[in-house]
Formats: sequence, structure tokens, C-alpha cells
Amino acid sequence: MTPMQATTVHAAFEAAARKWPDRPFLNVLPETAGIYGIASGEITYADAAARVAALGDDYAAAGCRAGQRVMLLLENRPEFFLHWLALNALDLSVVPVNPDLRAAELEYMAGHVTPALAVAIPSRCDDLRAAAKAARIEMPVAAPEEPLPRPGTGPVFDASVPDEDREAAVLYTSGSTGRPKGCVLSNTYYLEAGRWYAGAGGLCALNEDGERMITPLPIFHMNAMAYSFMAMIAVGGCLTALDRFHPRSWWQSVRDSGATCLHYLGVMPSMLMGMDPDPAERDHSVGFGFGAGVDPKLHAAFEERFGFPLIEAWAMTETGAGAVIANNARPRRVGESCVGRPGPEMELRIMGDDGADAPDGAPGELLVRHAGPDPRRGFFTEYHKNPEETAAVWAEGWFHTGDIVRREADGSVFFVDRKKNVIRRSGENIAAVEVESALMRHPAITGAAVAAVPDEVRGDEVFACLTVSEPPSAELAQGIVEWALGQLAYYKVPGYVAFVEALPLTATNKLQRGELKALAARLVDDPATVNTCALKRRQVA
Repeated sequence: MTPMQATTVHAAFEAAARKWPDRPFLNVLPETAGIYGIASGEITYADAAARVAALGDDYAAAGCRAGQRVMLLLENRPEFFLHWLALNALDLSVVPVNPDLRAAELEYMAGHVTPALAVAIPSRCDDLRAAAKAARIEMPVAAPEEPLPRPGTGPVFDASVPDEDREAAVLYTSGSTGRPKGCVLSNTYYLEAGRWYAGAGGLCALNEDGERMITPLPIFHMNAMAYSFMAMIAVGGCLTALDRFHPRSWWQSVRDSGATCLHYLGVMPSMLMGMDPDPAERDHSVGFGFGAGVDPKLHAAFEERFGFPLIEAWAMTETGAGAVIANNARPRRVGESCVGRPGPEMELRIMGDDGADAPDGAPGELLVRHAGPDPRRGFFTEYHKNPEETAAVWAEGWFHTGDIVRREADGSVFFVDRKKNVIRRSGENIAAVEVESALMRHPAITGAAVAAVPDEVRGDEVFACLTVSEPPSAELAQGIVEWALGQLAYYKVPGYVAFVEALPLTATNKLQRGELKALAARLVDDPATVNTCALKRRQVA
């Protein structure tokens, strides 16, 4: 059996370890090792297999049984992957924990998903114990170097289903509105991610000759856990996971890792483009970067400066590889927010406000499903304990993404905005991300978030929350808006500007739109908020 033929995550790894035992599997750079206080260097597939087997014996000896869940709060350490593989081999599921979560968030998650035990870095063990006590569940907690305790609860999911359908993990979405949702993910979810990436081809083609991937993205997020990790298993590659993104040492890390490919989020290219040129910034082996959210106006310039393509892609935690779009085929649209053309493995619709299919060029909500007899193949299984929301997002047999896109006649799909982020002012639809991207080019702005606030005449008005590098003032706000009038159509420019100390961000640096909307509603009448509506006039040639 090859990794591509496996029916569980562990079986795929085991097949890779048999085929490539002496190859490096996981790599820890000295910088990351120093931050975490762990050993640096490479772990081969054979070494990892031995450690996974030993961990499996420890979990079995502790009394772990199929159908239980284990919380893992291990940051971006290699132990996370080894524990996951060991638990997967025993038909247990893991619940990755964002290390930035605190008391109330941990209490909610523990009570919601009912883990049998937790393994965490020593500094967070007491926090998880307190969360379990507050949630009134039995969840013993241990650090990786400590003996594993006996599980506190029994099985909580059906482990007797076929391997492919068995729960492998529960990942919590960012929760930009309301409580986070627990996405139940099966073995197939992860296996399909590796298979998709291994077979994607084009400008993000992977081979079996020893690929090396570097990612600074958090392991508790689907990107690193599914695409990065499973892709390397599928092709016998080596994964270097950094603790986080460090702009100043990034290119040195890329060189030291020997990376042939890398993963990114949109904030990374922007920060790297803002740094002074370095004679060694093209001294690397990277063939491509894979990610999402690059500023369209920086896209081509980044590729020219650093010497490799950034492959923009679209997917969600819920869709996995059941419906993923990537701009990896030529001819490629660069700098246009194009996420590519869908492959034959998926189907899509673009639905207008009237519920009908939107014509080419018109924006609408993206609806997706897997092609063939099983439209949910590769997707999340369900929202944990939330069948109503699961049914709602799968209305009429299509997964409703909440993303607004448009499609051109050649099939190219262009991301416009999240459905709830569209500001409708005097009949004009305004994409929040477009305004934010423009504002971020102002030299004084270090962070920008845009939301709608009510306007008696126009319906909505544009409200901007900004972090700045200069002392906030009404003069600065007016100067920013006057500058923006030269960058955007007048109606897109902020009518209100509020300077804030920090924007409401998730752990993966995504804006929490629900919190932003509430913040804007509170600040719109604040005396410190600058009303710039009078500056918004149609420009006359």
C-alpha cells in the first residue's frame, strides 16, 4: 500500500515510513528550537515511526480507547504530529487547541467537545485543568514528558464506522460571529487534502524526489495540519514548521530549511515587500508559495523581487479538499484577486441575491460540492452538536460558503469579499477588503478594518478602524481620507475614522468581523471618532 491508497492518517504515514525510512520527515530549525526549548534538527520517517509506536503503547497502557478525544495544546512543536499519529492509529480523535485561548474560551471548548484527557505544554497544563473544572468534566492533563493519566471519560463518537469515515479531529473555526464551531473532520478529509496537493500539478507541482516545505502557519489551523502535513506524507517530503512568522529572519529560515515550497497568508507578502532589499533575498530553492490573501497590487512585484510565483487558492475548513480552487495553471491571472479555475473534481455555482445563478462577471455567493455520487466527499462531516447549522450550510445539496466571488467566461474565479462584509451605500456594493487593502498602502496606517454603520440617507456608511504609527488626530484622519479619495471611488472612502490601539483579530490574523461590526457601532457616536462624510464628494474631471 502507498500513502495515496491508505484509509487512515496513520496508515498513510506508515506507508510513507516503509517507502522512505531514511528521509527527513520533520525539521526543527535552531531559531524555533531556541524559542520552544527543544532539540533542533531533522527527524527521519523511521525515527518518527518508532516514536509514534512508543506513544501509541503509552496511550493504550493508560487505558485510552477508540472513540475518545484528546486535546492537544502543543503549539507548532513536532510532538503535535507524533501524538496525532499515535492517537489516530488507536482510532482516537484529536482536538487541537489554539495556544492563545484563555479561560472562558478553553472552558467552552472543553465542555463542548468532552475530551478524555489533554496533553499540553507545561505552562498551560493548569489552565486546561481549570477549564475542565469550570466545564464540569473529567479531563486529566499531562505535559509531553509526564506519564499519561487514565482518561477521565469514555468514548464520545462512533469508532466502528469504516476507516475513511472515522473522526480524526475536531477543529474549531475562528468564530468571527458567535461561538466557535467545532468542525468534525474524518480520515478522508485529511487523506484527500494530501492527495489533492500531490496531484495538483501546474505551478505547484510536487514530486517524490524529496520536497521540503516550510510553513509559519499554526498547526491548529487546517492549512498546516491538512495541506502541509498530509502533502509531505503523500510525497515523502520534509516539513519545517516555524513557531510563527518572523519577517526579519524569514529568508534565513527559508534557506536553512532548504525549502522547495512554502505556505503563506496575505499579511506575509505585504510585510516582506515593506522590508529593505537584501542581496540574499533570492538566495533560496523555493519553487512556489501556496496561500491566500496577497494584496493584488503587490502580487506581481513580489514575484519579480523574490523570484517565485505565489499561488493564490481558495478553500475553507469546512470544504477541505472536497472543493478547493487554486490559480496554479497557465495562463495565470496575477494581481487580480484570481483564485484560479476549478478542477473536474468539484462543482460550483455562483448565486445572486435573487437565488438564481449569477451571469458571468456578476458577483454572487459561492456554492460548492464535490463532483460525483458523494457531494460531501472531502468536506467536514458536521458541526459538532449543531445539526441545524450543518443542514443550513448544505441547503439544497450545495455547501454555502458565505464568500462573494465572480466568474469570467473562461471559468476563472475572482474573490470579492465575504458575504457579510459587503457595504451597501446608496445602491453601490462596496467590498470591505478592497477598502482595507487600499488604506494599508497609506504610510501612517499599520492596520485597517472596515465595517458598515447605518446612515439614514444612504443605507450604510463606511466606517474605518485604524491603527497608526503617528499620534492620532482629526488632522491625520482627514489627511488619510483626502489621500484615499485619490485611490478609490469617493463612495468607498471612509465616512468615519476611529483610531484604535488594536484591531479585533483571530489567532491566524484574520479580522473578527462580528466583533468589528459591534466595535464600529459603539464608536460611531464616540467624540473621538472623526466624521469625514463631508469630504466624500464625487470627483469631477
